[in-house]
Amino acid sequence: MIKAVDIIFGLAWGDEGKGKISNAISQNYDMVCRWNGGPNAGHTVYINNKKYKTHIIPCGIFQNKPSIIGPNCVVNVDKFYDEIEYLKKEGFDTSLVKVSSKAHIITEKHIQYDLKFLKPKLGTTGQGIAPAYADKALRVGKLTENYLDKQYIWNGELYGQILCEGAQSFWLDLNYGDYPYVTSSETLPYSACSLGFSPKKIRDIIGVAKIYDTKSGVDPLFPETLWDDVELNMIIDIGQEFGSTTGRKRIVNWLNLNKLIDAVRISGVNKLIINKCDVLEEINTFKVYQNNNLYKFNTLQGMQSFIKAYLNHSVNEYIEVTFSGDKSKI
Repeated sequence: MIKAVDIIFGLAWGDEGKGKISNAISQNYDMVCRWNGGPNAGHTVYINNKKYKTHIIPCGIFQNKPSIIGPNCVVNVDKFYDEIEYLKKEGFDTSLVKVSSKAHIITEKHIQYDLKFLKPKLGTTGQGIAPAYADKALRVGKLTENYLDKQYIWNGELYGQILCEGAQSFWLDLNYGDYPYVTSSETLPYSACSLGFSPKKIRDIIGVAKIYDTKSGVDPLFPETLWDDVELNMIIDIGQEFGSTTGRKRIVNWLNLNKLIDAVRISGVNKLIINKCDVLEEINTFKVYQNNNLYKFNTLQGMQSFIKAYLNHSVNEYIEVTFSGDKSKI
């Protein structure tokens, strides 16, 4: 029986540190489930000061919890087995990893189409995600139940306290993002219900952002001129803003507070975590956009107070806000 469901997802353009937060709280749940996307996403977590990366398998694996890949995900079979082997060698119990029989397979044809037509134009990761979802919508896709070893196929039963992990983030959502510079799945919390639970079971929606904005790939909202900003380039270096899947450098801009507020308001977030505050402390520069105006603060505390005040003014309900540093690697 399902007791309660908490959902964790990103409020910006991805890479907010969702994996770090998910790993830190996974031990409090009976199951950890991924509801969207494929190996175009990635989690980077630290356990006993050792770094681990996953791309499709949820963070529950690091806390010895059943880790479910849901029906609205797309799976590259070879990469899935590579990830299983990697986790086995690192000593984790991969029998806990299960995949919905209704998830779809990414084929070599999908990857080649992506590399030829989508990556050059839209800056995709080239993992075949969009073509796989397109075939799903066309009803010619291939289901995991016919391609994965049966020991990894999930029976669809959810129970206890459940943590749902989102991939990508709010402004990459197929419906709400800057189309066509988006991902190919629904990233908002309501899509987590595709795992097989009623929205009435949702208890907390945990939104994760960074104290500055980043974007991988092409997007007019992040113009090329940003690469020329000395302070923003310092953030890239200090914050290690490189994709966990592709390794590509992320473009950086100052936090757009209006975008953050819209994401919080529409998604129903009641717990907000803002990561990487110590990166700004290291460069000793604190800036935020609000209503297209760039505000500069003398201290991190001043910037945080401004964010909280504007958040409380704009969203007519209580939101628990936590500011976090990157160096803690919780």
